Amino acid sequence: MSIISCNINNRNVKIESNGSESLREMLVRAGHFAVRDSDDREGFAGSDTIIFNDMPVYANLMVAGQAEGAVIRTPDSLGDSRHLSAVQQAMIDAGIVQSAYNIPAAALLLTWLLEHEKNPTKEQIDNVLSGIFIRDTGYEHFYLAVKLALEKMKDGKYSSEISPSFRENLTYVGKPKAKVDGPQLVAGEKSFVEDRVLPGYNSMVVLRSPYAHAYIKKIDTKEAEAMEGVIAIITADNCPDVFYMQAGQGNPEPSPHDRRLFNHKVRHVGDRVAAIVAETEEQALAARSAIKVEYEVLKPVFTVEEAMAEGAPLVHNGVVEYRVGAPADLDEYNKSAEKRDGKVVYQFPLHGDIRHNIASAAHGQIGDVEKGFAEADAVVERTYQTSQIQCTPLEPHVCYAKIDNGRLVLHASTQVPWHVRRIVAWVCQIPENKIHVIKEKVGGGYGSKQDILVEDLVGYATWLTGKAVYYRNTREEEFIANSTRHPMRVTVKMGAKKDGSLTAVYMDVRANTGPYGNHCLTVPMNACSKTLPLLKCDNMRFDVITYYTNIPPTGAYQGYGAPKGTYGLMVCMAELADKLGLDYYQMAMKNKVEPGYMLEILKGLGEGREGNVVPVGSCGLDQALKQGAEMIHWGKKEKSKDPDWKIGKGFAMIQQGSGLPGLDHANAWAKLLTDGTFQIFSGGADLGTGLDTISVKMMSEAFCIDMDSVTVVSGDTDSCTFDTGAYASSGTFFSGNASYYAAEDLKKNLLTEAALQMGEDFDDLICRAPGEVYSTKTGKTLSYAKLSHDALTGTGRGQVMGRASFTTNASSIPYGAHFAQVAVNVRTGQVKVQKFYALQDAGTPINPELALCQMYGAALKSIGHTLTEQMVLDGEGRCVSANFTDYGVPMIWEKPDDFKAVLIDINDNDGPYGAKSISEIATNGAAPAIATAIHDACGIWMRSWPFSPEKILKELGKI
Repeated sequence: MSIISCNINNRNVKIESNGSESLREMLVRAGHFAVRDSDDREGFAGSDTIIFNDMPVYANLMVAGQAEGAVIRTPDSLGDSRHLSAVQQAMIDAGIVQSAYNIPAAALLLTWLLEHEKNPTKEQIDNVLSGIFIRDTGYEHFYLAVKLALEKMKDGKYSSEISPSFRENLTYVGKPKAKVDGPQLVAGEKSFVEDRVLPGYNSMVVLRSPYAHAYIKKIDTKEAEAMEGVIAIITADNCPDVFYMQAGQGNPEPSPHDRRLFNHKVRHVGDRVAAIVAETEEQALAARSAIKVEYEVLKPVFTVEEAMAEGAPLVHNGVVEYRVGAPADLDEYNKSAEKRDGKVVYQFPLHGDIRHNIASAAHGQIGDVEKGFAEADAVVERTYQTSQIQCTPLEPHVCYAKIDNGRLVLHASTQVPWHVRRIVAWVCQIPENKIHVIKEKVGGGYGSKQDILVEDLVGYATWLTGKAVYYRNTREEEFIANSTRHPMRVTVKMGAKKDGSLTAVYMDVRANTGPYGNHCLTVPMNACSKTLPLLKCDNMRFDVITYYTNIPPTGAYQGYGAPKGTYGLMVCMAELADKLGLDYYQMAMKNKVEPGYMLEILKGLGEGREGNVVPVGSCGLDQALKQGAEMIHWGKKEKSKDPDWKIGKGFAMIQQGSGLPGLDHANAWAKLLTDGTFQIFSGGADLGTGLDTISVKMMSEAFCIDMDSVTVVSGDTDSCTFDTGAYASSGTFFSGNASYYAAEDLKKNLLTEAALQMGEDFDDLICRAPGEVYSTKTGKTLSYAKLSHDALTGTGRGQVMGRASFTTNASSIPYGAHFAQVAVNVRTGQVKVQKFYALQDAGTPINPELALCQMYGAALKSIGHTLTEQMVLDGEGRCVSANFTDYGVPMIWEKPDDFKAVLIDINDNDGPYGAKSISEIATNGAAPAIATAIHDACGIWMRSWPFSPEKILKELGKI
């Protein structure tokens, strides 16, 4: 050991270190935990950025010994949550503080830049942020944040517009207001699971399969169990014989229960073989190396085509059970089951057939498709292929669990705390009242944290040992052992008359669910349910079949199937327009849905049951198309001065949903405190998107009080009430509506109490600023503080509270259109997105600045999926791009040159104050918009993403 003397944040310190630990590790031990790790010392994500001798560096790439005599600044040097710097406050106000796992590092970089450049250029901002990966906000509003900070430092106020404002009659809703947890997040204060870990915890590591498909013939853990510090080793031989699934969906789940904590058969490279719990991580890793496993290696299948081939190896060949709806021939079907494969348990029929690698299937139609094709003047049938891509949250999947008063307490980074509780209870075989789930801040989810991927194992290990257990995925494990986007093969057949009127549409979706059936019905169904209802057509049919394979696991990802279906449907329509000699834009305008059009196709698109047929409600699609076409100068051909570069334009119509009508459920309750301030408890899980801010705004709007007078507690299974979870774009619509109605119920009860105390009629009373009840008849006033005090005296009637439970069959669909202009280098195959305009109808945007940033982030994600991102597997099923560098996420210099997000002003009848969802839909447009732009540029159709230079050149006939 040695003593490192250095200056950290203007304090001379001496820190004991072995000299070989990383500088980040030393800084965290010294209390600077905002220096985080997103990439396992890869030097990519930038979460570990510090200023070292006045230069930005990655602390993970330095050893502690290098700090001797150095002057170091960390993110927590800028200001705490109650004393923010101008830069920190500007970042909150610009809307870029969302999931925020590495936002303190970004704040440090921008502060350093402004210390060196009084008025930095866009290029200088790009340069300083070039080493930091931002997934949630798409970089664009970082320029606004710098501008706001400069204005504040110069004039003490902002002169630039942060975002448009909506609804003049409202004070907080529809206006840019500081995100309520922004100060805590931008200051880098304790927020995430890793920050809650107490000394004395035990570490867990997982032994994973080196094979894509194999039986575990023998596993020898004796030597490992005898090693120092080892507490428990869990394998298929000693784990609970409970079959479940990891998808955090409604109960009963539309996914098969097809796994145990550990299986006797491994089904992908990286599948669980054993978990080792030890006193330290080093001891756990040493024990893992001592475990001996003998495998019987089987032939794997990786593609839909391989899985559906006659005689293909079976990924699952165990006993099939049904909770309800078992077929009459089930006993006969199970005669060929292999015991070592375990079970597949369906909660209700999903039309699966594991003896043919089919996990689920769905079919439906309206009208007569064959008749429609016969009536068409032109028919196009094309197949579009999408690749496997990773969600890449900056905070990896992580969980910390402990026993408190005989209960299992889980600190989780999750989108679905109530599903975590239910599934962990199932696995541990204990009642739910014995489990307390605390949703911490989520450092990026994007759907992957809808799945219970680590909490099941951490919860069981803690319950088994009685000891606190901490587990965190490595970045490689994020790729090989986590949920990813389902690869899909989407075949679209479309017919139309000469004038472009559609006569028939058929979609055939073949999805690859990988080794387990998480979301195997619902994600592929979304490829149809979030696309076909865009079009007016009397004859539609779809077939959806999902196959088991041995690729890394799939699951939920933002867009949830819709990006793949939109890609196929929109590009096929463009190809049909091309065949008819029509303008693709004019054809879209002719066939798009309009308010009042009955969406008959929804009947066949429910989650394992008949869907609800509803008319198109609030719809900004027409305005989005017209405004986007005007912005991009649709119809005007752009020419490049360089003959190697060809320029083209494209677009896509898009839609999503606002939760799942008839399935989702949200609850909230609220109370008036003794000093006249308020507290609201929301079951919703804020992922950084601003859901907590929405709950606060519901209260502020109802009671005419500033947002500082409201505190929100959310996503805690002990103090809050049930909520299905933050997925399927449900947060604003379902959880927000629950908070809205809870505020209204509290308001009713508060005015009832005020009427009694004031001797007034209820109907004469209103709530008004600065926090009082006012009689419109007599002019009397009663402050909320006095009202609460008197209600809680010895003769009072008790605390004033309100509650709400929200369900609905209403379908509030957000619509939009994304436009792209690209340049294609016909010599190298390079594609450059010059312009990208995302225009979306979100009803009333409750947090408009946050909404815009979510549009930018989701659109840039989608651009990354379209052009660069891909999980590449070798012939054995190993992912060879299991890190940020090789995988290909877009950085700041790869965003469009001209990038705009536009909110279309539409008021919805059913959302809170007219709001609908915003962010998930924005992942749906890039692939079809860019594909049609590439065709406009150089005449080729890209039918497989990502659109790599090699694929471009192949289509051009250059290679």
